[in-house]
This record gives sequence, C-alpha cells and structure tokens, in this order.
Amino acid sequence: MSTSPLSPARADPSGVARQTSTARVIFASFIGTAIEFYDFYVYATAAALVIGPVFFPHGSATAQALSAFVTFGIAFVARPIGSFLFGHFGDRIGRKSTLVASLLVMGLSTTLIGFLPGYDALGSIAPILLCVLRFGQGIGLGGEWGGAALLATEYAPAGRRGWFGMFPQLGPSVGFLASNGLFFGLALTLSDSQFREWGWRVPFVVSAALVALGLYVRLKIAETPAFKAAVERKERVRVPVLTLLAKHGWPTLLGSLSMVVCYTLFYISTVFSLSYGVSALHIPRQTFLGMLCIAVVFMGLATPLSAWASDRFGRKPVLIVGIVAAILSGFTMAPLLGSGSLPLVLLFLVIELFLMGATFAPMGALLPELFPTSVRYTGAGVAYNLGGILGASVAPYIAQVLAARGGLTWVGAYVSTAAFVSLIGVLCMRETRDTNLM
Repeated sequence: MSTSPLSPARADPSGVARQTSTARVIFASFIGTAIEFYDFYVYATAAALVIGPVFFPHGSATAQALSAFVTFGIAFVARPIGSFLFGHFGDRIGRKSTLVASLLVMGLSTTLIGFLPGYDALGSIAPILLCVLRFGQGIGLGGEWGGAALLATEYAPAGRRGWFGMFPQLGPSVGFLASNGLFFGLALTLSDSQFREWGWRVPFVVSAALVALGLYVRLKIAETPAFKAAVERKERVRVPVLTLLAKHGWPTLLGSLSMVVCYTLFYISTVFSLSYGVSALHIPRQTFLGMLCIAVVFMGLATPLSAWASDRFGRKPVLIVGIVAAILSGFTMAPLLGSGSLPLVLLFLVIELFLMGATFAPMGALLPELFPTSVRYTGAGVAYNLGGILGASVAPYIAQVLAARGGLTWVGAYVSTAAFVSLIGVLCMRETRDTNLM
C-alpha cells in the first residue's frame, strides 16, 4: 500500500497513511523555508554588524553601513529573476525537483560567503565576489517560497488552506531565531576582535549542514495533487511567465503590493533597528540581538493566530486589520526606539514583529489562490518577490538615510507609507478563501 504524500484517503480506511503523508508534506514545506530564511537572515545580521568593515573598509561607519546595505539589496533584485527561473520549471516540470534545486543554490551561495576572504586579503575582488554570492542567495530564495507555499496549500483540505499555508510562513520565524540566536551566542562567547576576524563566518558555514537536512526531507516527498491533475488534463503552458504577464498581470501587481508591508516591517525592525541600536543608541550588540530573539517569538505566535483567522473570516479582513495596525505602528518608532530605553525598544520590536507575523501568515494561502495551477508557481513567486523589491531591497538603506537627515520620525513615516501601499493592494483584491486550487 502506498504511503506517499499523494496517496488518496481511500488507500487507508483508518486515515493513518493520509495523516502521516500530510505531516511529511507540512514538514517539508516548513523546513525548507526555515533553512532558506536562516541563510538570508544570516546575511542580514552580518550586514548590520560586520560586512561593512570587512568588505568595505573605507570612509565613515555610516558609509560602511550604507555599502553593506547595498549588497543586502542585491539579493532582492535577484529574487524576481529566481522566481521567473524556478517558477518556469516548477510549473512545467514539477514542484519537488524545483524546490530541491532552489535549496541547493541558496545553500551553496551562503556557505561560500562564509569562506570568502575580506578586503584585506583580496582587495576590490572581495566585494565583487560578495555581490555575486549575494545574487546567488537571491536567485535561490526567489524560487523557494512559492514552491513551499504551493506544497502546503495544494495539498490542504477544504477550509484549512490558510492553516496549511501557515507552515511555510513559520519558517522565517524559526530561521531568524536560529540565525539570530547563533549570532547572539557568538557575541556572548567571543571578543569583538574574534567576532570580526572569524566568528561572523560560523553561521554561514553551518548552513551546509542545514541544507543537507532540508534536501533529505524534500527528496522524500512527491508531487502535489493539483500539479498531477494539471498534467493529466494537459493544462501546462509552454512559457508560464508569458502567460502570467499576458493574462494575470493585475493579480500579480496586487499580490506584490500586499507583500510590501510584511517586508518593510521585518527589515526595518531587524536590520535597520539593529544597526541603529548598536551604532546610534550604543546598545551592546549581544543585548540587542537578545531582544530580537524575544521579539521574533511574538512574530511566531502571531502567525498561527492570523492563519486561523484567515480561514475563519477570510484573507482580506484579517489583512486589513493587520495593515491598519501597521500604519499606526509607524508613529511609535521615534518615541519607543528613539528613547534608548531597553524596555521601550523591546516593546517596539515586539509590536513590529507581531504585526509582521499577522500580515505575513495569510500570504501563504492568498498568493497561490490568486493564480491557476498552470502559472501558480511562477505567479505566487513573482508577486512575493516583487513585493520584496518594493518593501525590503532598499528599506534599510532608505531608513539609514532618513534617520541621518530627519531622525526616526521620518523612518516611522516610511513604515506607515509602505503599509498604506499594501492596504491599497488588499482593498483592490478579491477575496480568495473559497478558491478551488484544483
């Protein structure tokens, strides 16, 4: 008797096989995004702490931070390219093999960054190679999320797609907690000189072991029922991206706009706030990293709560409430983060990351629901990653410039504006909760 993830319920009257295979699919969708986002957040944290001095040892600390944040943004430019590339094969060949390939690209790029010599050893070649590997990170992540979301939602039972789509959305919380926790441990055990010399490389190298785990899990899953049905009906299109642009441009745009708030909340409250807290507020690095570890737990708590609500009340109502709260949260940045008081700074981080989880969770179901099976991998991935360009690629850079010129009040206004952009996208969008993915 088959116990693959695609085994029909009638294969086991007791339902045990169906439950076991469902758990396998859920874990495969979760573990992949956890590892991929671990890799991505490792670089984000390093960019805020050491990438500038190691690879761009010129000018002031502000100039170094800006240079590091430029390399941070490169991956977001690469992500839509990755979503086009992997989306093509995901819609043409299948979800499983494409997800394996995206994990390999991401993991290899991250591990190599850990072994890359700095400017002192290679000169100007070092930042060039860093940019190349950072671009590779973006390509891999561009193909990861859409496939993981489809893996969960295309196998979800009726009425529970938001809940199933929540599991890849939990990956970022766990990935961030793992990467930030590792940096936190290094900050506690190493001196500043040791950390800058070699300690920051450890989380990058650890990625290799995590990728091996992810590959093991993903190689044991099979294709989703929706994709198999599309193959049997001969619904695959020759060039998915052309079909997407020609027939599904509007939902792609709205999906991209809806994602802006998630990215902005996260990267302003982590990457920018970490850099600002350490450099401008003079909060010890390990202290700020510890506060981020606490705050991201609230992001993880908000994720299942919001996913459940999206199944109960619909995607749009839940997102509208979360986005309106995010708009208001921009006004708390100056009084809370700017105070320099550790309890108030922690409160700001908790608010922002809780709202990130609340707005991010429904996206695991909503973005796949916007597109038909023939272009779903491409469409969900492109919408997700175009939102990354708008909401995250330049967010830390812009925040750094705004903080230098106008203070945290301007940065808070930037957060509110980004959330308002997402509100427009969601209001123009149709409710997708009852969409049939088959």
